[in-house]
Amino acid sequence: MIAIEAKLKGTPDQYTRLESAIRTAQFIRNKCLRHWMEHRGVNRNDLQKLCSVLSKDTSTPWAKKLNSQARQTAADRAWQGIVNFYDNCKKPAIKKKGYPKFKKYNRSVEYKNSGWSLSADRKQITFTDGFNAGTFDLWTSRDLVWYSEQQIKRVRVVKRADGYYCQFLVDIERKSSHEYTGSVVGIDLGLKEFYTDSNGQTVENPRFLRQSEKRLKRLQRRLSRRHCKLDKGKKQSNRYHKARVQLAKQHLKVSRQRKDHAIKTAGALVKSNDLLVYEDLKVSNMVKNHKLAKSISDASWYQFCQWVAYYAKIHGIICVAVPPHFTTQDCSNCGTRVQKALSTRTHNCSHCHTVLDRDHNAAKNILAKGLKMLASFIKSTVGHTGINAQGEADRWLVNGDVNHLSQLIELGIGESLESPSKED
Repeated sequence: MIAIEAKLKGTPDQYTRLESAIRTAQFIRNKCLRHWMEHRGVNRNDLQKLCSVLSKDTSTPWAKKLNSQARQTAADRAWQGIVNFYDNCKKPAIKKKGYPKFKKYNRSVEYKNSGWSLSADRKQITFTDGFNAGTFDLWTSRDLVWYSEQQIKRVRVVKRADGYYCQFLVDIERKSSHEYTGSVVGIDLGLKEFYTDSNGQTVENPRFLRQSEKRLKRLQRRLSRRHCKLDKGKKQSNRYHKARVQLAKQHLKVSRQRKDHAIKTAGALVKSNDLLVYEDLKVSNMVKNHKLAKSISDASWYQFCQWVAYYAKIHGIICVAVPPHFTTQDCSNCGTRVQKALSTRTHNCSHCHTVLDRDHNAAKNILAKGLKMLASFIKSTVGHTGINAQGEADRWLVNGDVNHLSQLIELGIGESLESPSKED
């Protein structure tokens, strides 16, 4: 499956009709959630039946305007939240169970196979449900002409600060060719540098939020000045909403910069290596440190790791996430544990006298951990056919090619055992 996004260009009246469809989907979802709260033993089919009841109810005539499959999708969203809540209740480690909540500001509506149609040149889309939103131009850098409407399984309309977008979920398998060079690398994610690999190479941390912070503060002050305490039933001024949109657009720009950086950096890293090892960081726990929370969030480590795992899968290379324990403290040469404060940026081992950059030492330890995990994995799977190496640690083994993987591990272990102290 791949997702293709295009911006919708239409008239203000058309955008108003799309907004009505989004609000109706929100209404359906909240009604389904209320039905589950008030009745015991409700299942997914009961919520689907409720959609039909709401469409026939004369007190809610707007529900019938929404496409029937879009109503079902809204009910599925409510049911997915319920299922997630039940699953979290079975896991003692998760303290916040995530009880389903009512949506107040929903920003999307999703269609399946009906309620929309594409033009012959795939440059326009027409929404044909009861809201009569009409025809929109599609602005996208990717051409939809290569895909048939049968391949498009879902169409989602998303509202953002700078307009409305249409996302197409296309049923096609994405594969990319990869030139195997035998290169293995471990990476250590950080705040001073975005990451440092086991070869000593670094990638600069762009700090997009820090760069835009001055403008964000100015826009936030402007929004605060224009906000007025109003009586019930009254609305804020147009100048307030204009300032609110400007602030939202700036936050959207920062979010897009982070995503673009993560995609390009992960793609370049995967294309130039055959085996990748990185830390399985628990970012949600790390941001509890309020002194570093903003910088950690600005680095977007989690998003980067997701794109690394995705590109590793489509390029057919091996990607391993290892536990991060003591990767910074242990010496990559002799294994001695050298305690360091966060401000100490140089690793200086008193046992073997190895001097390295703190992050470079950690990257070497991460690579050694990954090779050790893969060696034990191969030892347990040699002689078996039909190997499936997709696990919780994001490990990918293509077509059960154990021999190719063994060569990579032997090469990596040989390089990791080379020590500067042997020449002395």
